[in-house]
Amino acid sequence: MIRLAILGSTGSVGTQALEVVAAHPGLFEVEVLTANHNASLLIEQARKFKPNAVVITDESKYKEVKEALLLLPIKVFTGQQALCDVVQWDTVDTVLGAILGFAGLRSILAAINAGKRIALANKETMVVAGELVTLHAREKGVAIIPVDSEHSAIFQCLLGENINKVEKMILTASGGPFLGRKSNYLVNVKASHALQHPNWSMGAKISIDSATLMNKGLEVIEAKWLFGMQNDQLDVIIHPQSIVHSMVQFTDGSIKAQMGLPDMKLPIQYAIAYPHRINNTYKRLDFKDYPKLTFEPADYKTFRNLAIAKEALYRGGNAPCVLNAANEMVVHAFLQNKVGFLEMSEMIEKTLECVPFVAHPSLDDYQHSDADARTYAAEFIKKSQLSIY
Repeated sequence: MIRLAILGSTGSVGTQALEVVAAHPGLFEVEVLTANHNASLLIEQARKFKPNAVVITDESKYKEVKEALLLLPIKVFTGQQALCDVVQWDTVDTVLGAILGFAGLRSILAAINAGKRIALANKETMVVAGELVTLHAREKGVAIIPVDSEHSAIFQCLLGENINKVEKMILTASGGPFLGRKSNYLVNVKASHALQHPNWSMGAKISIDSATLMNKGLEVIEAKWLFGMQNDQLDVIIHPQSIVHSMVQFTDGSIKAQMGLPDMKLPIQYAIAYPHRINNTYKRLDFKDYPKLTFEPADYKTFRNLAIAKEALYRGGNAPCVLNAANEMVVHAFLQNKVGFLEMSEMIEKTLECVPFVAHPSLDDYQHSDADARTYAAEFIKKSQLSIY
């Protein structure tokens, strides 16, 4: 029985993880569920899975959750610190980190320090502070199993290859809903268009990141730290069918690829059950349904977010942290139709120019850089709004 703490249980990854748990009641036990604002869904999940504890980080929702679960033997906590506390409990084996953005960093570090296995769906944790996180994981002997389909694919391709050197890792990208489009088209797109991903069912923020290719940029940065790669060993290729999830090329020129239908439940299941592969009833890949798998280079000129992310990767230090914070701000503004699709790249680039560079940041430096980036990005968003009128 694997006892799980699911951080961000009401989000896209969290809800799919609970589907996996429900399908395998003899293998998993839910120990902790957490949410930020979605009290109603957290209450519903708690009543169904009966965890030992729930955390609602939005303190204004604490009373609602507490009263709803009053008759059940479930502890109810609130606030950011509670996240760091519950992941350290002896009754937790594996922590699934699925909190979006910078907010997930402290709880993951707390879980690592407590020696918990990490199933990591929060790519921003590695983007913001990958060097710090991987250092702590090595010191504590903690395994970090990636949940992102691309990193899960690479992880699986590396199994059994301990003595063999990697030449290159190739992350595949679907290209999102605007594959092949140019700037003259993208200047007019709205959030409703960008949310319509052709292959994957994801939350709003990740869907926008996929449309701008920022998602792939963040994944490249994450891969550097997860797998200890040099910057020039990481490549991106567009693969519209999303069947090949990523590839690893070894020094003899051979390439291993992990393939499957685009369904996030599969890498989630793999991460929380690792090292075991467990049976499921998911639809199987039939190559007759995909007679042609195609690949093409990424358009760095049109989708500038990918290029900006690569620049932040090469710059290092706190640059990826600033990139991530600025991106979170502009994506939120875009979802509210406050900024244009192409404006997002401009604002991220400007924010990177404004926030002071720190070559070897501490955790405090990361926090200050994150806050500074959000302040600058908010100013650029406000100026954009004023220029409309």
